[in-house]
Amino acid sequence: MSTTFQLDTSTSRAHPTPQPMKRLTVPRIRAKKKDGVTEEPLVMLTAYTARQAQLLDAHCDILLVGDSLGQVIYGLDSTIPVSLEMMANHGAAVVRGSYHSVVVVDMPFGSYEASKEQAFESAAFLLKQTGAAAVKLEGGEAMAETVEFLNSRGIPVMGHVGLTPQAVNVLGGYMARGRSDAEADKIVSDAVALDKAGAFAIVIEGVVEPIAIEATQAVACPTIGIGASAQCDGQVLVTEDMLGMFERVPRFVKKYEDIASVIEKTVASYAQEVRERSFPSEDQTYQPKA
Repeated sequence: MSTTFQLDTSTSRAHPTPQPMKRLTVPRIRAKKKDGVTEEPLVMLTAYTARQAQLLDAHCDILLVGDSLGQVIYGLDSTIPVSLEMMANHGAAVVRGSYHSVVVVDMPFGSYEASKEQAFESAAFLLKQTGAAAVKLEGGEAMAETVEFLNSRGIPVMGHVGLTPQAVNVLGGYMARGRSDAEADKIVSDAVALDKAGAFAIVIEGVVEPIAIEATQAVACPTIGIGASAQCDGQVLVTEDMLGMFERVPRFVKKYEDIASVIEKTVASYAQEVRERSFPSEDQTYQPKA
């Protein structure tokens, strides 16, 4: 048996469906900051599934497949247990569900710290498995050489300074960073080191505002704040946090909706109708043909 397919020449061979908008690129994200100024702040949110990516894509510049999926999706206590395979599976789903945003995948704990070569192997695996545009790794000056190594070999890197969740055991918790002069100086120097190493953007997380502003002004690449400052070149939140899926969230989260209560109310209605035998009704069942 043979099957004939009609080739639509208006679509790409890699994605044989009409693309409603052209995907942004890493260089275009990097170029958003000109002469130290980003006219329109970058919008970034986390995404872990194809459907979630579809809903967020048109409104975002960057979709981050964050290792926060460890807590949000898998109910883990931290991001430490997250594996490369978990990141690859969710990253591929987000790429399939998006057409516009640059997709960045977090490199999980233990996948890049040992050496530049380990980092390249892990990053190459993630990009091959997902089709994402870039990876993100945590750490400042200590990771600068690795960032330069990856960047020079065709792997764009987003940096991450300040509160770095993968280092929670060293930091002693999730408290704000930069309150001491020494810690503040390190955050700024970390950002500068990543910028010089070729990072195309840097996440600044959980940093007291004056230091977040100083770090933003000290680097040529865009900074993306989370618990930092509106003066950063962009912002990111965990999508489930800002949608109100969880009762307890960090102080820096603004809940734009209370989706958890909507889900709970909807499921309660469903459960009541099932127990009353009012669902399914004739509209949801198949009847014999007359």
